Amino acid sequence: MLCEKCGKNPATTHIKTAINGKITELSLCGYCAAEAGYNGFAGSTFSGILASMLGQSLKAGSSVTARRCKCCGSAFADIAEAGKVGCASCYNEFGEELLPYLKRIHGSVHHTGKNPGKNQLIIKEETNTVSELKAKLAALVAAEKYEEAALVRDEIKKLEGKE
Repeated sequence: MLCEKCGKNPATTHIKTAINGKITELSLCGYCAAEAGYNGFAGSTFSGILASMLGQSLKAGSSVTARRCKCCGSAFADIAEAGKVGCASCYNEFGEELLPYLKRIHGSVHHTGKNPGKNQLIIKEETNTVSELKAKLAALVAAEKYEEAALVRDEIKKLEGKE
């Protein structure tokens, strides 16, 4: 698909707007999109989304000090700009500033891990081995319990067939 503005380059930016219920779509090349002001979307990647959220608090004039992480040297402004935390120590150093954003992104600030729910691991009891069943068969035949012995014999055949 070619750019709808210049008609020369392939369209790489697709803009969909809805104004008063009327939906319009516009496909532009990178150059025409930049001219129209549609370049540099902050939300194009996850780190961009995080950076835009953290950056909003910095632009809003929140009281962020120039503290730096003792381990990696990152400041909260660096984390907000990059959208990534420098190291594990940054969570301790900037915990109060990061908590509202982590809660908004993940829904909670406490790790719960995986919950298997219905598909929990079920531990089955060990079934009888062939040698145990043969001993049981011999005892049943000696006791002249032929019906039970026939059932044990069938179970031995099943196990031997699987092996």
